[in-house]
Amino acid sequence: MIDLLRARRSIRVYEPRPIEPEKIAILKEAALRAPSSRNIDPWEFVFVDDKDLLAQLARCKSHGAGFLADAALAVVVCGDPGASDTWIEDCSIAAILIQLTAQSLGLGSCWVQVRLRAHDQTQSACQYVQRLLGIPEQLQVGCMIAIGYPAQRRRPLAAGELKYYKIHINRFGAGESRS
Repeated sequence: MIDLLRARRSIRVYEPRPIEPEKIAILKEAALRAPSSRNIDPWEFVFVDDKDLLAQLARCKSHGAGFLADAALAVVVCGDPGASDTWIEDCSIAAILIQLTAQSLGLGSCWVQVRLRAHDQTQSACQYVQRLLGIPEQLQVGCMIAIGYPAQRRRPLAAGELKYYKIHINRFGAGESRS
């Protein structure tokens, strides 16, 4: 697992080739195996591989989503606030498991924030995605994960680049050594 974390980087440029069905099946399984508070599973997932829909999803907000148009797949992660007060956390856990599974399959991925983002002056990014994909109003779109074969290579962060100063021992302000 640590090797996946060391290698994983946000990938925003993809090769123009589809993802094999067996890999998509594994991504679906990973999403459904995500843990959730009290095992409520307040999430729903929409897997999108239609190029026209991907291009429209890429326009869900003014910036930070354009690369979806060239991805082979987007996983739209939705949560039901009425089902659980931890829907945001549960959806976030599922999203990172999807990303790590993609990494393990030789795929690149990148998170697209949707929750609390604007599409335009009249609607939120969430409302735009809901309308586009027919997602019921009671479900909130937390994020989307763009996935595809990477057309860019990003070097992993070296251990020396990690922000060890953000680690505290026993009490806030008690620093961490680089071990």
